[in-house]
Amino acid sequence: MAKPVKPNRYTEIIAEVFRKHYTPGDQRVRFERDEFVAAAKERNIELPKNLGDPIYSFKYRSSLPESIAETAAPGYEWGIYSIGKGKYEFKQVKPLSISPRDNQLVVKIPDATPEIISAYALGDEQALLAKVRYNRLIDIFLGITASSLQNHLRTTVRGIGQIEVDELYVGLDRNGCQYVVPVQAKGGRDKHGRQQTEQDIACCEQKFPALRCRPVSAQFITANKIAMFELALQDGEIRVVSEEHYELVPAASITDQDLALYATRKRPG
Repeated sequence: MAKPVKPNRYTEIIAEVFRKHYTPGDQRVRFERDEFVAAAKERNIELPKNLGDPIYSFKYRSSLPESIAETAAPGYEWGIYSIGKGKYEFKQVKPLSISPRDNQLVVKIPDATPEIISAYALGDEQALLAKVRYNRLIDIFLGITASSLQNHLRTTVRGIGQIEVDELYVGLDRNGCQYVVPVQAKGGRDKHGRQQTEQDIACCEQKFPALRCRPVSAQFITANKIAMFELALQDGEIRVVSEEHYELVPAASITDQDLALYATRKRPG
């Protein structure tokens, strides 16, 4: 018989903090990051060097432990939200599931990624952001002229605390309308996060109130195939506005038949 898998220390710490504060029926459960110290001592486990790592892990990469998940109401799940410096809350929300559609048409794009970038990009997220940037996929996807303003932007948002935007673009269209485009990049085990999109929108509304915010999420399908999603907040929920799949290929591999197919999709200007 297989031995039961021992929970890792992040799971034990977050479960202990939730257990301490949760009362059946709660929709929100507040806690502070400093409580991890007492939780680790209570469970007799080593404290993580960076107290923010467990928060990041459960926000964007890992599922919350079953002891927490099973307390959510039917049709809901728990998420962790920042509500101030070092302050957080578990909140019940409707599940967000964003994944590339299997039957989505794939548009071939001549690959403009410098080979030296492909050779030395550190990690899936960095490689993805670089390919999106060098191939001007934000411009192509949104139909605007966009420029990267800053990547891994760390800033503070009122009512939330410190956040990090994977990459921030600004751009404009033929009519002169200006845009701010927060991009979240998903590679490896990372999953699309409701919190990250909501935080990106709140950041743009506070920092760039005159610009139209168009959040984008990019995800590797394969090493050279990228899914792009434009997202929006509607009725308190994150919605997918549009989805496109792009494959970065040598220019010579794009056939006349490919171009004829793409011509049928051209939107009137």
